[in-house]
Amino acid sequence: MPVGVQAPEASPGRYHRRRDDDDGNGNDCSDVLGVDVLDEGADPFDIPAKRASVERLRRWRQAALVLNASRRFRYTLDLKKEEEKEQIRRKIRAHAQVIRVKGLANLLKTNTEKGVHGDEVDLACRANAFGANRYPRKKGRSFLGIKEGWYDGASIAFAVFLVILVTAVSDYKQSLQFQHLNEEKQNIQVEVIRGGRRIEVSIFDIVVGDVVALKIGDQVPADGVLVSGHSLAIDESSMTGESKIVVKDHKSPFLMGGCKVADGYGTMLVTAVGLNTEWGLLMASISEDNNEETPLQVRLNGVATFIGIVGLSVAAMVLIVLVARYFTGHTTNPDGSIQFVKGQTSVKSTIFGTIKILTIAVTIVVVAVPEGLPLAVTLTLAYSMQKMMADKALVRRLSACETMGSATTICSDKTGTLTLNQMTVVRSVVGGIKLKSPADIENLSPVVSSLILEGIAQNSSGSVFEPEDGSPIEITGSPTEKAILSWGVELHMKFAEEKSKSSIIHVSPFNSEKKRAGVAVIVDDSDIHVHWKGAAEIVLALCTNWLDVNGISHEMTPDKANQFKKYIEEMAEESLRCVAFAYRNLDLNYVPNEEERINWELPDNELALIGIVGMKDPCRPGVRNAVDLCKNAGVKVRMVTGDNLQTARAIALECGILTDSQASQPVIIEGKVFRAYSDAEREAVADQISVMGRSSPSDKLLLVKALKKKGNVVAVTGDGTNDAPALHEADIGLAMGIQGTEVAKESSDIIILDDNFASVVKVVRWGRSVYANIQKFIQFQLTVNVAALIINVVAAISSGNVPLNAVQLLWVNLIMDTLGALALATEPPTDQLMKRPPVGRKEPLVTNIMWRNLFIQAVFQVTVLLTLNFRGRDLLHLTQDTLDHANKVFNEFNSRKPYELNIFDGVSRNHLFLAVVSITVVLQITKDQLHLHLHLHLCDCACPSDQNYQL
Repeated sequence: MPVGVQAPEASPGRYHRRRDDDDGNGNDCSDVLGVDVLDEGADPFDIPAKRASVERLRRWRQAALVLNASRRFRYTLDLKKEEEKEQIRRKIRAHAQVIRVKGLANLLKTNTEKGVHGDEVDLACRANAFGANRYPRKKGRSFLGIKEGWYDGASIAFAVFLVILVTAVSDYKQSLQFQHLNEEKQNIQVEVIRGGRRIEVSIFDIVVGDVVALKIGDQVPADGVLVSGHSLAIDESSMTGESKIVVKDHKSPFLMGGCKVADGYGTMLVTAVGLNTEWGLLMASISEDNNEETPLQVRLNGVATFIGIVGLSVAAMVLIVLVARYFTGHTTNPDGSIQFVKGQTSVKSTIFGTIKILTIAVTIVVVAVPEGLPLAVTLTLAYSMQKMMADKALVRRLSACETMGSATTICSDKTGTLTLNQMTVVRSVVGGIKLKSPADIENLSPVVSSLILEGIAQNSSGSVFEPEDGSPIEITGSPTEKAILSWGVELHMKFAEEKSKSSIIHVSPFNSEKKRAGVAVIVDDSDIHVHWKGAAEIVLALCTNWLDVNGISHEMTPDKANQFKKYIEEMAEESLRCVAFAYRNLDLNYVPNEEERINWELPDNELALIGIVGMKDPCRPGVRNAVDLCKNAGVKVRMVTGDNLQTARAIALECGILTDSQASQPVIIEGKVFRAYSDAEREAVADQISVMGRSSPSDKLLLVKALKKKGNVVAVTGDGTNDAPALHEADIGLAMGIQGTEVAKESSDIIILDDNFASVVKVVRWGRSVYANIQKFIQFQLTVNVAALIINVVAAISSGNVPLNAVQLLWVNLIMDTLGALALATEPPTDQLMKRPPVGRKEPLVTNIMWRNLFIQAVFQVTVLLTLNFRGRDLLHLTQDTLDHANKVFNEFNSRKPYELNIFDGVSRNHLFLAVVSITVVLQITKDQLHLHLHLHLCDCACPSDQNYQL
């Protein structure tokens, strides 16, 4: 080896392969070395110990000769012999291959030159044994799109169907509720005579041949003819359209169903019922209009319109932004690719992308428009009306439900409303002396006894039925009439016998204006007795004489008059209603003939006082608590009664309307005094009045007008025909269902079925509940609307995509409109409602507290949702943005108690609310699970080999 040349083994790392190795003369050495590209540090002269190729050996030899030419012939490699060996090996391998192929062909029963036989049997056997030369291909999208894409449309269709179903069911239930209420309104109780006794039956149970008793304020139940009557006057305006009162007698005996009794009383024989009457045909041709739009609904429609306009504007802005981003190439797919590239994106993809954007914009409009507001009003009104029926209040006008929650004062009757309307005679003064017991008449002369019993029996619209089998006597009529007739029975009065002793020739029926009733009877075909009964001090003022126990008439001196007044005051101080009886004789010559008698005014002068009775009507149990509840709620209770001031004051003290210190004018005032004031004076004192005694219906009307002018929301109770004007004038007219006349009921907004003041207070609670429930839903609705609109606008402008797709937005809409309305509109009233002041007429629907709650909750929702939208991947360790919108359910709890911190108080009592929230949660979980399952299924089908695919 020459000097300077070292053996290859001695320096394995000296010669390194480079991209541009050369031999020092610029010649490329890669061909000489026989290697393509070696890693740095590889030895070009490294020859494998086994199976080195001939070509490599040749090149190694050439390199060795170049490096050491002096030793060229010392070693000579027989390359030709090696090539011959290689050729032999190749021939052996080829022959072996032929042998293997022939063997395989024999096994497969084929020929390498001729192939298979090719007949159908042979081909079928081979196909069955080894299969066909086919492979499954990915199927194209079908016409219906069953495999993918269907869930969006199906979800939208299901959401729409669910909304329609809930709305339809609510409307249907409301329709049934109104139908039931109409039947209740039309189910009038009528007094008929059957088997000699008077009984009350439904107007629907009247049959041809029935004898019906009519009195002032009643509705004529069917067509018929007059049997008997006294001063019977009928208002036929409902049938003829003419406001004219028609007097009925034997010359004009025909009565038409549907008309009202304006005055007098009598009996009629029914000749036609149902569709055979004029009233029946008229009722069959018309239907009750239940589409009344309440003031609150009108206000909510305005709110909904405003919110809809805002939502439409936001949707238009989002549409413009998304379209602009799409066509300018700023909208990307989840994988980062641009959705639209000019000149590259197909028309089909462009159309689909535009439709998707339009769908989002339209869905935003759908979500923004609060169509749930009218639904919430309808639901809460229908729910409240149903519950109010259970609380003995029948709503005739929907607006009364809302207005009652704003009532600032209630003008209530005494008899039957604040009291039980169960009168009994407990004190009596007859013949100028106090009787030890009301029925102690042993010291009375037959003259006095006869006159008092004659006045009781004949001057009455009630009746006494004495069963032949000895069962208890049945007494019918008004509470006052029943009390007086019961007293007559205690005086051993035989009602039928007394009625037969004389004949009635003329009647002056009782009404609340004159507060007395009179009757003229003829005795022994020559003597005329005119009997009067009524308010004690009014009848006493008409008397010029009085009868002693022996029946002797004496002049009514001032001292004697004062004595009788003292008796009346003593009874009144014991909360007794005082009624006086008086009579006079009349010459037959002063009685007009039958034709002129219709307009005859019974003489009420020069009367002789027979006696005075005091009737006890106890206060209703619980009425004091109800009055206190109204006071705490900021509702002033005023008593307007026809009784004298002393009786009214005693009852007012017992009920809690008055205190001992409130016993002077104008807190307690007489009707005639208030009536004498000027309009300005009435307005000045109206707010101070707590009790009005000896009031007439016109006095009640004047009081209502004065209170309304002072800004009060007035509720008025009434039962008489003459109360109709006051009931109509009041903001809420409350008619009594038991003692109320049909005229009063027709003029009212709500009918109190049990005549109980406590039921009136329950109506106030329900009225406040209606308003409160609407406010709850408004807060819930506006919070979700604001949150949904803000996140969609911000996300659309910043990223070009909205976080919630069409299905999710419709789902949110379903929760906040339909299910939200169903849950919040059915919240029952709470005692807390009666601790707040009344809602003012012009108080805004959205109060400052509601704005505060709305702002805080909306900021919270927007913050959380935007954080999840833009930073959700980092916070939740997700690789794809997903937006959790299920926190809407929690906002329902927040909206339950807008004015309270404890939003869960009483939630366990509202079963419907809990059911709706549970259904919402279940549907939410089901929807998410179905959505996840569908995504996984589609991913398995579309990306089976993509190991990096993530949801």
